[in-house]
Amino acid sequence: MLLLFLGATAFFVVVLRQWHSPSSNAKTAVQRVKRQFSNDLAAFNSLIRERFLPFAEKSNSPDSLKTAFLACRQAYKKLEPFAAYYFPATTRLVNGPALPEVEAEDGAVFEPGGLQVIEELVYPAFDPARRSDLVREIKKLQRELLRYTDFWQDTELTNAHVFDALRLQIFRIITLGISGFDTPNCQTAIPEAAVSLSTLRTYLSFYGSSKTEGFAALDRLFQQSENYLTTQSDFNAFDRAYFISAFANPLSSQLLAYQQQIRIQPFNEVRALRTDAKTLFDRNAFNPDFYTPNTSLRSNPIKVLLGKKLFSDPILSAGDNPAGGKRSCASCHQPDRAFTDGLSKNATLNGRNFIRRNTPTLLNVSLQSAQFYDLRSETLENQSSDVIHNKDEMHGSLERAALLLQKNKRYLEAFKKAFPNFSNRIEPIHIQNALAAYERSLISLNSRFDRFMRNEGDSTGKPVLTTEEIAGFNLFMGKAKCGTCHFLPLFNGTVPPVFTQTESEVIGVPIKPNRKQIDPDLGRYSLFALAQLKYAFKTPTVRNIAKTAPYMHNGAFQTLEEVIDFYNEGGGKGLGIQLDQQTLPAEKLNLSPREKTALIAFMKALSDSDSPVPFSSANR
Repeated sequence: MLLLFLGATAFFVVVLRQWHSPSSNAKTAVQRVKRQFSNDLAAFNSLIRERFLPFAEKSNSPDSLKTAFLACRQAYKKLEPFAAYYFPATTRLVNGPALPEVEAEDGAVFEPGGLQVIEELVYPAFDPARRSDLVREIKKLQRELLRYTDFWQDTELTNAHVFDALRLQIFRIITLGISGFDTPNCQTAIPEAAVSLSTLRTYLSFYGSSKTEGFAALDRLFQQSENYLTTQSDFNAFDRAYFISAFANPLSSQLLAYQQQIRIQPFNEVRALRTDAKTLFDRNAFNPDFYTPNTSLRSNPIKVLLGKKLFSDPILSAGDNPAGGKRSCASCHQPDRAFTDGLSKNATLNGRNFIRRNTPTLLNVSLQSAQFYDLRSETLENQSSDVIHNKDEMHGSLERAALLLQKNKRYLEAFKKAFPNFSNRIEPIHIQNALAAYERSLISLNSRFDRFMRNEGDSTGKPVLTTEEIAGFNLFMGKAKCGTCHFLPLFNGTVPPVFTQTESEVIGVPIKPNRKQIDPDLGRYSLFALAQLKYAFKTPTVRNIAKTAPYMHNGAFQTLEEVIDFYNEGGGKGLGIQLDQQTLPAEKLNLSPREKTALIAFMKALSDSDSPVPFSSANR
């Protein structure tokens, strides 16, 4: 049986698997889950109707409004595990960012709505002149909650889906919740995380009792985690590193183990984040083949080796001799520089000018849903074609390269082995896919930070992160707000916990540090002339950032210190650049010199100390 549910950007088709219950309570548990969500949804509706909306319409007490608003936020957190899982499109209008949603290909822009929009009307102070706006937004929220009611009535649950949703909620707390992603002004992320864990504990209780083996220990861990969060009141001072390593990671791991113990197996399907990943920081938690266009283009070891050879072969670039031109992919994406080139902008093929943008790293490039700073390519296959045919970069021809490679016996034999259904003729797509397979193999998620999160010590057993680096991580995920765009654990713009969409942001990068003149590159606006996309660029990864200077799409910043200073001032708008559509908050971060140093120390700890993991069946 197939259950089809609509996501924000795609349809998700999930194969339902029959659950073989060790007891007669399986159906009862699902019914209790369904009833619990319905009760919590009814309570949320009552809270808005009887308390929040009347206050918004008549009250002159800002404190009363804030109290009612915060109660609504906590009521939503009780719904979030299943609302975000089953109804992501509606959930965006209940608790999505207070920014317009842009569907660039369709030229459509949708206004935001929900709790984060309401938050901006209530915090930091309520303006009575905007009372009508507040009332309107609350009524819009009520309508979306009615959609929840209708959708939930028609939703058929299975035990496998329940546990899938519960584990994803733990990952959502780690990546979005405690970063303040959806509480930028009220900063109630920590108590809301406690509510989330309490809710998960309630749902888990339907699947066991103190007499069930393993249940008591897991229930106790949930209680301890919730108790720890309730003792934390300061958003900026919260020790996220400790919470994740001591509580959240054990929770996700033990929840998976308990699920398997009671014979509810994880789904056997290809996802970006593997369904059987114990934590977000497992060595093989992510599957780069999720982003391939179709199953026939998935990787295999021979294809990866072929792609690696092609990556360094100038045969793909322009040239009249049989060997091709002088430039290969590796000319700009140099392995010893974390697959960058160390330049603000590389030279054009003729050597007389510069290419349009800075050369990004290829490490973990496959763990995002679109390529290039302007997101113009949805696949690595299309990305390679774009570069090869670009007159400034390689000025080559895939068709010509295929003919030249066809004449090379070693290459021809390699293509035969790499592609099972090869018809003895090298086609452009074979070249593109081999290059993409190699790039998909460049997974590098084994920094000291990752080893810290896996509770691995160094060779002497000492912690792998210093006190300063841990402080830097807590700043990254808290006061400095880096983690609200560079999402944990990939530290790029691929949105957790399903990792199917890669975001772009307008941050107002100047032509040079501290200049009040924005870089003239229009970014995504050059492809889609929508005002919201003017100067919008993909959020790149912060991993290996110590090896990938200069920074930004134009290579304007030579050092991490310059980058931190830019964000500390509030981006381009904070520098004084007129930029109404900036998505980065323009308020100063007020980071102290010591905090800046700690932040940079943490980012340097994201450098991998070993080579990307080789392709194996475990990576499929």
